[in-house]
Amino acid sequence: MTDSEFEKGERKQAIQKLREERKEKIASAAARMKEQKRAIKAIKETLKEGGLTVPQISEKTGMAPSDILWTITALRKYGEVAEAEKDGSYFRYKLAEGSAEEKVLPPEEDER
Repeated sequence: MTDSEFEKGERKQAIQKLREERKEKIASAAARMKEQKRAIKAIKETLKEGGLTVPQISEKTGMAPSDILWTITALRKYGEVAEAEKDGSYFRYKLAEGSAEEKVLPPEEDER
């Protein structure tokens, strides 16, 4: 075995060992991402009905209001959700015009 082949073998073993050691952390992170995507989808589906407050979204999705608020905040940051009119002491939220689900580029702009 040459030095480079030996180094490749050692590197491969080291990577396998790291994957094995981090298996639980990777699975945990994947589960969190899956849950986050499910929450985002549920909130966006609910907001298709129109502007709703955090308590209303919570009631329809069955999610905790605190989780809804954090998710809405992130969706606002990235332009997916917009604040609408105020309803009592709560703001209503709606899907933003031109959100990622609605954006379809014409063929000439798609080639960039």
